[in-house]
Amino acid sequence: MIVTTTEEISGQEYEVVGLVTGNTVRAKHLGNDIMSGLKSLVGGELRAYTDMLSEARTEAIERMIADARRLQADAVVNVRFSTAQTAPGAAEILAYGTAVRFR
Repeated sequence: MIVTTTEEISGQEYEVVGLVTGNTVRAKHLGNDIMSGLKSLVGGELRAYTDMLSEARTEAIERMIADARRLQADAVVNVRFSTAQTAPGAAEILAYGTAVRFR
């Protein structure tokens, strides 16, 4: 499955199948949350948050690809991401794009 943020795939002709999405909501471990709170006092990267969002992004992409496969797509173009805080210490990552089928 080709997944790209570009609007087109060079050298390919395709038809649009439809919008595909994948999302996940993640929350940090309480211990990591406390350590991140302390780290924010002195500055620097909040590694627990970085790791959590990286894992969430990967899962959202995998779910988007599964949605595209369900539509028998060959690729997803114009992929975008959105994130939102859903509760204190929890965030949603949404991956979305346009599923296409090669001609």
